[in-house]
Amino acid sequence: MAGEPVTETTTTTRRERWLDWFDGSLITLCLGSIAVIVAGGLIQVSFGAFSMSIVQAWQAVFNPEVIFNVRAWEAFLLGADVPEMNTQSLIVWNIRLPRVFVGILVGMNLAVSGAIFQAVTRNELASPFILGVSSGAGLMILLTLVVFGGLAAFLPLIASVGGALAFLIVYAIAWKNGTSPVRLVLAGVIVGTVFGSLQTALFFFADDIGVVQSAIAWTTGSLTGTDWDQVRMALPWTAVAMLLALISSRQMNVLLLGENTAKSLGMSVEKVRFALSGVAVLAAAASIAVAGIVGFVGLIVPHMVRNIVGSNYKKLVIGCIFAGPALMVAADVGARLGMAVIAGSDTQIPVGIVTGLIGGPYFLYLMRRQDKMGEI
Repeated sequence: MAGEPVTETTTTTRRERWLDWFDGSLITLCLGSIAVIVAGGLIQVSFGAFSMSIVQAWQAVFNPEVIFNVRAWEAFLLGADVPEMNTQSLIVWNIRLPRVFVGILVGMNLAVSGAIFQAVTRNELASPFILGVSSGAGLMILLTLVVFGGLAAFLPLIASVGGALAFLIVYAIAWKNGTSPVRLVLAGVIVGTVFGSLQTALFFFADDIGVVQSAIAWTTGSLTGTDWDQVRMALPWTAVAMLLALISSRQMNVLLLGENTAKSLGMSVEKVRFALSGVAVLAAAASIAVAGIVGFVGLIVPHMVRNIVGSNYKKLVIGCIFAGPALMVAADVGARLGMAVIAGSDTQIPVGIVTGLIGGPYFLYLMRRQDKMGEI
């Protein structure tokens, strides 16, 4: 209340509220995720076509002439001319590190998007893929590559629009004097199945093997070839989506109580559900626009975080912001170097394959451990 004196009691209460957010489990999760991201990033920059020792690569990462160079950051984040720097720093900062940063942004977006969709549907099996967003984006990607090849330069924007339109279709199908979590999930499965079938059909119309390979990379999810252009594309939308998700954490907690309880607390459930879905679509679209369709991240990361910090969305969203990038960076290390370790080949596999190989066994573990899965 305005003019209320700040006493030792009120200060203690505020401190306790912050401690309720940042308890030991959340802090441990965040620090562990940062450690995985740093380790994965250092591994990524240590290998490449340009030969340099691991020491040289790590020195280039922590080169103060780059880190504290305003002109360098203007070049990276704003697209200005890259200032003069030594060869190792140029290779690491201009070619190898952007892939790590894109992985961080993609993991963050997918994890938070999945967490929001799970709150909106009150179903722990919900994700951008289940609710049709990924299928809509994939269909538009294939349609552009196979039929409208001249629009390939606008592929990221087209993919984002496709994801947003798919979810609008899902919402329209689910609407019947309002929506419900069950109808949203069922509508998402219907739209995803239809769009997936159309994607498969479009492959038969592609007569160029290069188009097919490009389409597979987009629909499987890949970070190969990403650079600062993708970072600049995803960063502002990611920042907006993460801020809105953090602000909306209280509304998501209320939704988990059920529609009747939420309405009794004065919430306009349909408006909040639609607005939160918009934030989730924005986050998923920002990811799809730069990396294609990466499966399972939006599904398993909220599960992993929920098992560690609980179902309070104030902590869950923060946990996803850290754990999503950790999983994505670690998976991309496997995608980039896995074939070299297994078969001695320089071939890089799409990161979506690795996340699928991680997600499948993890869900088998959850299924065996939990008696019930589905509604949160």
